[in-house]
Amino acid sequence: MKRVVIIVVIVAAALAGVLLYSGFFSKPPAEAAGPNDTATRGQGGGPGGGPGGGPGGFARPPMTVELASPSRADVASQLTVVGNLVGEQTVAVVPKAAGRLEDVYVKLGDPVSRGQRIARIEDREIREQVKQAEAAFEVARATIRQREADLKFSQTNLDRSRELFGRQLLPKQTLDDADARYQASVAQLELARAQLTQSQARLEELRINLANTVISSPVNGFVAKRYTDAGAYASQNAPVVDLVDISTVRLIANVVEKDMRRVGAGDAARVEVDAFPGETFNGRIARVAPVLDPSTRTAQIEIEIVNKNHRLKPGMYARVSLTIEQRANALVVPANAIVDREGQRGVFLAQNNTASWRPVEVGIEDATKVEILRGVSEGDRVITTGAAALQNGDRIVLASRGNGDAPPRDGGRGQARRPTGSQ
Repeated sequence: MKRVVIIVVIVAAALAGVLLYSGFFSKPPAEAAGPNDTATRGQGGGPGGGPGGGPGGFARPPMTVELASPSRADVASQLTVVGNLVGEQTVAVVPKAAGRLEDVYVKLGDPVSRGQRIARIEDREIREQVKQAEAAFEVARATIRQREADLKFSQTNLDRSRELFGRQLLPKQTLDDADARYQASVAQLELARAQLTQSQARLEELRINLANTVISSPVNGFVAKRYTDAGAYASQNAPVVDLVDISTVRLIANVVEKDMRRVGAGDAARVEVDAFPGETFNGRIARVAPVLDPSTRTAQIEIEIVNKNHRLKPGMYARVSLTIEQRANALVVPANAIVDREGQRGVFLAQNNTASWRPVEVGIEDATKVEILRGVSEGDRVITTGAAALQNGDRIVLASRGNGDAPPRDGGRGQARRPTGSQ
């Protein structure tokens, strides 16, 4: 019996230790929390709390912005196209006759004029052929003189025979013989003249071949590339040099379909190249293609730039600005004042320290300003810097001017004061 009691006491003590260790006898969390803890939880970040808690307690802080007034100015819309410059004319000079080059008179970069000698092909053989043709031509001319003399003699003999036959002093057969000799003389003279024409044609052909041994420049310009040297064999399929005329350079660009109606031949163009940063060259649209490329829906335009000092070189990368629309004394606002909201364009006006959304209708735009057709007037104050981050009704403050001058406080047109109690 005594042993049973000892076992029961040991089990009870062990059970009590387990319960004490697990916190069974500690206070519940609700009872352990004091009144200060409860107050703190009421002001914390749970839903339905105070400021800074849930949606019901959040307020946007005032936004720092800058203002500007609509003003009158000239505005123009620009279209920019890019491409590589090419020369007015680029010609590959190919010899008209084949043969070995005896001389090449120009080098890379040399200026040339129209008709100037570029190179010469060996011509001794052709010169000998020309001499033979000239001799044959002289023989043909002499033959004509002989045939003319024979014809004159035959004509005289025929006339005498006719006279004697009319007086019945000459038989008919003798008259017929005289007439036959006359007809033969006429035919021989015609043959001699034909041979003379043939000899002359052959002589002219050889003279042309001789002239073709001299390779001349067909344009004014510069030697862009030299392909061969003296001693090499030249053929009619291989150029000797490339010539380029850069008195005027051209840029061929593509214009999309919607801009076709805005450009036309004669329009002014301003050209910039990387080789001369900050410098502008004046040009004009010379030609506009009458059709569009069906695969790209673009049309080619050709812009010409007068290159008096030859500073612009073919192959340079160029940017061309075209004025496609312009208006004088238009009502404009800075470009950063325009904001797109849900597909509608507008501005924010500063009214009583608050940003007020105003839809507007815009016209011509350039890099710094936008024309306003409807929506604001010159007396309004529009928000520029900071407008993109605003929402309708946001509180605003003006950015510090940095000069110590306090701006006027005129209902949002000067610097707005932060509302009392703002954080």
